[in-house]
Amino acid sequence: MNKPSSTQDALQYVNWFRHSSPYINAHRDKTFVLMLSGEALDDPNLTNIIHDIALLNSLDVRLVVVYGSRPQIEMRLQQRNIPTRLHHHQRITDSDTLSCVIEAAGVLRAELEALFSMGLSNTPMHGSRIRVCSGNFVTAKPAGVVDGVDLGHTGEPRRVDHKAINQQLDLNNIVLISNLGFSPTGEIFNLSVEEVATRTAIALKADKLILFGSEDGIRDSRGDLRSELLVATAKRMVSQYLSRIEDASLAYTETARLLQAAADACEHNVPRCHLISYQQDGALLAELFTRDGSGTMVIKESYEQIRQASIDDVGGILELIAPLESQGVLVRRSRERLEAEIERFTLVERDNVIIGCAALYPFLEDKVGELACVAIDNQYRGGERGDRLLEAIEARAHELGLTSLFVLTTRTAHWFVERGFKPAPLDDLPGEKKALYNFQRNSKVFFKTL
Repeated sequence: MNKPSSTQDALQYVNWFRHSSPYINAHRDKTFVLMLSGEALDDPNLTNIIHDIALLNSLDVRLVVVYGSRPQIEMRLQQRNIPTRLHHHQRITDSDTLSCVIEAAGVLRAELEALFSMGLSNTPMHGSRIRVCSGNFVTAKPAGVVDGVDLGHTGEPRRVDHKAINQQLDLNNIVLISNLGFSPTGEIFNLSVEEVATRTAIALKADKLILFGSEDGIRDSRGDLRSELLVATAKRMVSQYLSRIEDASLAYTETARLLQAAADACEHNVPRCHLISYQQDGALLAELFTRDGSGTMVIKESYEQIRQASIDDVGGILELIAPLESQGVLVRRSRERLEAEIERFTLVERDNVIIGCAALYPFLEDKVGELACVAIDNQYRGGERGDRLLEAIEARAHELGLTSLFVLTTRTAHWFVERGFKPAPLDDLPGEKKALYNFQRNSKVFFKTL
């Protein structure tokens, strides 16, 4: 009775593993900086996060974990009846407060080292043998006096010793960095964990900065998760959050900090920053090894691109159009034909995966072009990708001196009509195309003047 279910589960796992393999190869030997706030370290899901970080380490990802300690500091202040003092949302760190900061960071470091040392049987970390190192990698300076208020031992990152960190990463060690910074004169400073993570990612020229927060990312006005956010939009949202910070919830304050960190990192050439939830089991792996991820990725420019196809894209195009060919929406194309016509194709590529295509066949004597083989992956329809493909095809047609486009379609006439194509008789087709017309398919003809 259980066999069909177990077989189905196995097939789902195999399917997921196959689809994750391109990401496994892409992430190997890359440098990721992960920021875990003090809240994340207090969350029951922390052990699962550690397991997932260990998995990344086993896949040869170079990992730096930057951790904070805000709630742990607060707890110690309360235990010692030391008042919390903030100025512009920065902690004023006097000598008594600094001792709480140092104690919290030290205890958390030991606890993290213990978690990374787990190797019990029947756990994801069995046999992992992870080495963790930490040290005085961050040089800091005092934040000083701000609007007449002395912030004491609150500091700002001055320099991150990227050479020393890279030496540890070369040894396959995970590097732990706290929210403490050190000065050349031997002073200790309390730093913002977001600033430390950002400056570390920039100094290392990291491939990713991954920021764990209480939310699973950024949501739009309808409550839908935004999988991608451009830097300009992120900065605008930070301004909106800060404008209402006085009555904002903790989530708003946290969101503003994380968005600011992501925007700063991207502007200093960290290619991708990710906002994911520390409360969601598997969020890290889902973000890194699935096409749509689990959170919000902040980038300078969209990681979907329109480009011309090459011979290496034949397999991806065949996979994309196969379902539409089986439904009779598209005319079947053999691999040989596709290889011969590959220069006609324009693609939509998302994270190195082909999710859309269209082809332009020019009839130069008639100054007419055929728009053919328009396909968008079923998971990505409705995102204006078809419109972007059409714009790219029209631009290419202009370059070739064409004055109009035509399309033959059996099932998607309305889509083309909505984009300016008009019904036309068969006789309007170029002679060469009219001679090849398939009367069994009985496709409708539509033209668009460019």
